[in-house]
Amino acid sequence: MQRWRGLEDVPGDWGRSVVTIGSYDGVHRGHQLIIGRAVDRARELGVRSVVVTFDPHPSEVVRPGSHPPLLSAHHRRAELMAGLGVDALLILPFTAEFSKLSPGDFVRTVLVDSLHAKLVVEGPNFRFGHKAAGDVEFLSAMGLKYDYEVDVVDLYVRGSAGGGEPFSSTMTRRLVAEGDVAGAMEILGRPHRVEGVVVRGAQRGRELGFPTANVETLPHTAIPADGVYAGWLHVDGEPMPAAISVGTNPTFDGTARTVEAYAIDRVGLDLYGLHVAVDFLAYLRGMEKFDSIDALLVRMAEDVKQSRELIDAAPTPE
Repeated sequence: MQRWRGLEDVPGDWGRSVVTIGSYDGVHRGHQLIIGRAVDRARELGVRSVVVTFDPHPSEVVRPGSHPPLLSAHHRRAELMAGLGVDALLILPFTAEFSKLSPGDFVRTVLVDSLHAKLVVEGPNFRFGHKAAGDVEFLSAMGLKYDYEVDVVDLYVRGSAGGGEPFSSTMTRRLVAEGDVAGAMEILGRPHRVEGVVVRGAQRGRELGFPTANVETLPHTAIPADGVYAGWLHVDGEPMPAAISVGTNPTFDGTARTVEAYAIDRVGLDLYGLHVAVDFLAYLRGMEKFDSIDALLVRMAEDVKQSRELIDAAPTPE
């Protein structure tokens, strides 16, 4: 998959293409449906598929300080999109100047002049341009003028347990914030993941016999609610079964909120300075303050046992 940052990176000889536009944070099952349709239609038409997304998130420019927690880093989104068969990913720097482009100017500048769109695939609630004034009806009207078609894809809808709501990044963020990582996984189609560099912490886990990787997460990461989880620690592409702690370590009167992962049955790991990923499979319990170290150790051993059982019964993530 080709990756471009800014319109100036688009090759001058790029032919016609099928395009879809959006933040696509999380690349959840609704996003997968839209992107998958774009890829399929591109193959049918004998052209290439392009996903257009933005950095930073538009809300951070339009309403500074309102940046939503991110479900996936840009490089992770790129990996997921490549797995769906996308031919090119265009990341547009979202600046104050860019935010003022009218819907008509956006169509001409991005879709027509740069990507030579033959077809645009979007969800029914797609909005674009200055003050989000453009919608799929406007997009279709401009298509008549500029010789492209528009394909509107209905999003997946959750079952009755979700109230029949469409899959969305907003809903996924809420579930993650509540610690409902199983619900988030239903929408994403895979476990929720956080990433970052392993840094030195207080090293209490090592002293207690449960050495953990203290992950310094990327800015704006959507981090699950405080508690203990089962999941995986990914190191150099290898998923290791893990028991994961999110919180402030109240037994030791901690104040800093951390994400720590204990790689089950792995000995002698030296992960300091490595970029790792943590996948959340299941919520085990809330964060507790224990009366003694012995009580904490008993609970940690049970956490590891529960984690191992849950992980053994689940498919290993990619």
